[in-house]
Amino acid sequence: MLLRRFGLTGTIFTFFFIIQEAVVSQLNFPAGGFSIFLILTLLWAALSTPEVAAAVGFGAGILLDLSPSTSGPLGHWTLILVLMSYAIAFFSYGDENLRGNPLSVILIVTLAQVIVLVSYLITGFLLGNSATSFAQSAITIVGSGFWTLVVTPLMLPSVAWLHDLAFDSRMRI
Repeated sequence: MLLRRFGLTGTIFTFFFIIQEAVVSQLNFPAGGFSIFLILTLLWAALSTPEVAAAVGFGAGILLDLSPSTSGPLGHWTLILVLMSYAIAFFSYGDENLRGNPLSVILIVTLAQVIVLVSYLITGFLLGNSATSFAQSAITIVGSGFWTLVVTPLMLPSVAWLHDLAFDSRMRI
């Protein structure tokens, strides 16, 4: 059962990572665009227990660290996504009012995505990564937050279905 859960989850994340790298990152959206892989990771964390969310954040962070489109040091994305995924799951795990309301999940994921980008920028600066100007970084972060707010409601039903498919313990016929 455990192997099935992790195998299916790994396959889902690898598929979305390939779609992100092959398709979405090639498109030019005004003010920064969005990352379906980051949205998937944060949505999955919001729907999971804190332990599962930390494991998912670790796996997603490793994939983003190995991505050819990122230029940070190895482990940078991993650290940020483990912490943010665990935090999202920890704050929403016991509250069924928060977890059962799609609007609150969308707002949490959008806010978490903005926090992830700001954290990546600040820790990247501390680690010696070259950065763009403050104005360009602010436009990109705000634009990415906007696009995440637009795309997350479209992804939520399918990610919730995939999460249920991977972690449902009932027998399927």
